[in-house]
Amino acid sequence: MRVIHDVENRGGKVTSFKSSTGALPSHEANNNPFGYKFSWSPRGVLLASKNTAKWLADGKEVNVPGEQLFENYYIQDVPETGAFENYPNRNSVPYKDIYGLKDSQTVYRGTFRMTGWCETMRKVVALGWLSEEPLKDFGGKTYGDVTRKLIGASADEDLSKATAQFLGIEPFAAIIKRFEWLGLLGDKPLPADKDNPLDYLNVLTLEMMEIGKDERDMIVMHHEFTAEFPGGEKEVLTSTLVDYGIPGEDTSVARTVSLPAALAVKLILDGKITDKGCHIPVSPSIYNPILDALEPYNVIFKERTTKV
Repeated sequence: MRVIHDVENRGGKVTSFKSSTGALPSHEANNNPFGYKFSWSPRGVLLASKNTAKWLADGKEVNVPGEQLFENYYIQDVPETGAFENYPNRNSVPYKDIYGLKDSQTVYRGTFRMTGWCETMRKVVALGWLSEEPLKDFGGKTYGDVTRKLIGASADEDLSKATAQFLGIEPFAAIIKRFEWLGLLGDKPLPADKDNPLDYLNVLTLEMMEIGKDERDMIVMHHEFTAEFPGGEKEVLTSTLVDYGIPGEDTSVARTVSLPAALAVKLILDGKITDKGCHIPVSPSIYNPILDALEPYNVIFKERTTKV
């Protein structure tokens, strides 16, 4: 909002807005084949994999059903941070009004993941591992038994080869290697208190992909704006936040979710935010003091401007 208002105060208008965020393991903690570790609700991450998506692209509304979510990603380089997969995050269209982007032809919100995530999760969805329905006539006891049931493989078939054939990929594909590492094709016992693939998977991923107590997570938030000014001048502006958790203390997810809210409370008590009623932080009287108060905690956006 600070960037948007700065453009408007200089007589310009924002014609394109893209905002993407990822809650990820830091690069040194990125040491499993999925490139992901849970720093918030595992079930929430898995359920988000089934969301439909909607955004504006060059004035046209784009709709993607949940089963095609992971087919609609691109690779994005975030300066000084890395290259990530970027896939659409739910419904971006209302943010055109929320942020006052009346001139924007593109309004997109995305999610960052390490490379390989989207293709792998597309196959997790294709196998049926995100189903919340109990399997009918299922008497299996292992994760491999569930996969075998989902793809209709016989007991004497090599499960890795059968899974690859079901998915239309090679048995040596990285996706199959990830499934083997996670345990979806093996003899690990199912949790006795669960009864459906999603909940089975929730237990397994939390066990295998939990962020360690001595590891850091990483938040990457990257905004891209295209601005036009009287006379035809154009600018591309970026605003990037990269934040890391503190080993043995708070994760970056915990810091960046809780600190703005806690500082807002303090600013209200100190009389530095005086707005009445219920507000989202889209006005300078709210976002400026909060952004300023975050700086001592090193939660800082790095902004760049390029003339076009």
